[in-house]
Amino acid sequence: MGTSLFIDESRFSFSSDSHRILIWRERGSRNHPSNIIERDRYGGRGVLVWGGIMLGSRTDLHIFDAGSVNGTRYCNEILLPYVRLFRGAMGLQFLFMDDNAPCHRTVAAEHILESEDIERMDWPARSPDLKPIEHVWDFLGRRLAARTLPPVMIRELRLALQDEWAAMPPQLIDTLILNMGRRCETCLAVRGDHIPY
Repeated sequence: MGTSLFIDESRFSFSSDSHRILIWRERGSRNHPSNIIERDRYGGRGVLVWGGIMLGSRTDLHIFDAGSVNGTRYCNEILLPYVRLFRGAMGLQFLFMDDNAPCHRTVAAEHILESEDIERMDWPARSPDLKPIEHVWDFLGRRLAARTLPPVMIRELRLALQDEWAAMPPQLIDTLILNMGRRCETCLAVRGDHIPY
C-alpha cells in the first residue's frame, strides 16, 4: 500500500445533501439492501475536483475548469502532470488505483499508462465503500458544511476546497488506506452489500 496512489474525481456543489434526515428502521438493518438507495448527486452549480492520496502523501487538489472530464482532459490534466510524476518518484513499485469511469478507460489513457509502465490495480466496478479516496471526499464535504461561513460563490467554493484539502490531517489519509483491508474483508463477508464504513 505504501506506493499505491488512489485517485478519483468528485463534485462539490452549493446544494448540500448533508441535511439531517430522520429515518426509521429496525435496529441492525442500517446496511440492508432494502434500506439503501444509491444515487449520484450532481445537482446545482458546483466544482469538479480531482485528487490522489497515498500513505504519507497526497497530490495537489486539481480543480477542473467548467465542463465534464473526457478522455483528452483526463490525459492532459491528470495522467501527464500528476500520475506520471508520482510514478517517476515512486519507481517500479508504484501501483495506480482509479475506477472504471469512461474517461479513465480511453485508448489514450491506456496508452499513457502502458508507455509510462504504470501498473493499474484491478478494482470492482461499483465499490465506493472500499475506496479510501471516497472517504476523503466525504471528509471534505463535512468540513465545508461545518464552516461558519459556507461558500456561496464558485470562487469561494474553490478556495475553501483547496484550504480544506491542504489542512486534511495526514493521519486521516494513512488510516483510511491502512483500514482498506478490513473494509474488503467486511465487504466479502456480506457478499458485496453495503458496509458500515
